[in-house]
Amino acid sequence: MDKKTSLITYCGLYCGDCHGFQQKIPDLARDLRKELRSAHYDKFADAIADDAFGKAFKGYDTCYEVLGAMVRFRCHKGCRAGGGPPFCKIRACCQKREIEGCWQCDDFESCDKLQFLSAVHEDAARKNLRILKKKGPAQFVVGARHW
Repeated sequence: MDKKTSLITYCGLYCGDCHGFQQKIPDLARDLRKELRSAHYDKFADAIADDAFGKAFKGYDTCYEVLGAMVRFRCHKGCRAGGGPPFCKIRACCQKREIEGCWQCDDFESCDKLQFLSAVHEDAARKNLRILKKKGPAQFVVGARHW
């Protein structure tokens, strides 16, 4: 596998399209947290939280905490190199079957292991798997993908 095809996940998504792999959102969240700290924004939020127009600022601490979680949501490796969720049943299944990905399995259309992806990706993985099965990994990486 070359560098681009090695970013194809076992489930048919593409690490290169992931915000955690691209790291733009984690970097922006880090920079925003830094700016908020330097402006002492916590004090500002606390000061106006009791006013009618500032009541949303009561959630400032939660917002800051979520930004911290976004900073930590980074992936440097990609799925095939051990990145992504460590509990991934899809990766384990493909490795056990010694296949490159679900597109090489005749059961991917009805596989329950892909279901947990639908909350975020809806049916993108299955759409990508159909493309991978039809065109192969080399053509998949140069074409349009679903995310």
